[in-house]
Amino acid sequence: MSQQVADYDLAIIGASFAGLVAARSAALRGLNVIIIEAKSDPGARIHTTGIVVREAAETVDIPHFVTKRIRGIRLYAPSFKHMDLFAPGYAFLTTDMAALMRWLADEATRAGAKLVCSTRFTSARRENGLVHLETPAISARYLLGCDGAKSQVADAFGLGKNTKFLIGLEAEYKGLDAVDPRLLHCFLDSAIAPGYIAWAAPGPAVTQIGLATKGDAKPALQKFIEKSEHLFHYSKAEIVERRSGVIPCGGLVRPYACDGVMLIGDSAGLVSPLTAGGIKLSFEFGRKAAHAVADHLLNGGPTPETVLDGDLPRFHIKSRLRQALNFGPPNWMYELMIGTPPLRAIAQRLYFHRRGSGGSFDDFSKNLSES
Repeated sequence: MSQQVADYDLAIIGASFAGLVAARSAALRGLNVIIIEAKSDPGARIHTTGIVVREAAETVDIPHFVTKRIRGIRLYAPSFKHMDLFAPGYAFLTTDMAALMRWLADEATRAGAKLVCSTRFTSARRENGLVHLETPAISARYLLGCDGAKSQVADAFGLGKNTKFLIGLEAEYKGLDAVDPRLLHCFLDSAIAPGYIAWAAPGPAVTQIGLATKGDAKPALQKFIEKSEHLFHYSKAEIVERRSGVIPCGGLVRPYACDGVMLIGDSAGLVSPLTAGGIKLSFEFGRKAAHAVADHLLNGGPTPETVLDGDLPRFHIKSRLRQALNFGPPNWMYELMIGTPPLRAIAQRLYFHRRGSGGSFDDFSKNLSES
């Protein structure tokens, strides 16, 4: 007996940041929404550190119990000489990523979306005004591809693909007490993390130690751990999980849409080529895509890709800066620049998108309640 085909207004491939936010927004606007996820649980096999800027957290009202406030940045040269960066009134959030993804999934289903896990998207076709999926055998009036940096939806519909990547490795530690929990620790070292940085990110329950490199370099996480042992004393802590992943850094793919289908989030290359940050953009354009699809299907509005095209970032300047970073500034340059006003000004703009405050982070933090 052939499987009965069920119709939905919107099918979303991938229970990702973009996919889950889009599902919730579309369901709240009255669409019949289904999310197709390959993993058994949206919180399983996480591939991202999950550092969220304040503006992104406020967009979806992330609950406090899955986050930890980070008040500043400690930026290190290869010799571990460092400078502190902060902006009064501003904080980053590190997250319990598994808990955050499960919360986002709960929010989407509570709004009325249907979540189907352990189901891998294989292929689909556009026919008679509908998108027909092979697995599961359903049809939808519109489809959003939110299935990550190497999108199967892009393959199925001949859409643009990410071709430039950073490669990341990360380990989660429990009991890494030597890491200052007030700060995100970022390490400049072209010998260990060419094209990007290494980091130590204190989270709600664990500390994430990782690095990313340009795509043609081999990540050397163990080398970084050995080099920074005297700072953080990893040997006294316990590794609870390791992860790896690719981060698209080539900017918006083209084409990102065709009739009845659009890519959003990492699938569309909506990740800053410079900072590799994509969560804020996934939240923002997941919502915008959902609103545009709802207006198109319910009110006869313009096609969603037409609505979004003017808002989507092109990353022209950041893409050029990414090309420069891929050459890898020599470590002696980082040593000369650390602590200088020019590097401080650049870093403040990069991390805080505004001018920060001078003075000591310790003096600043005395006025804060304990995170």
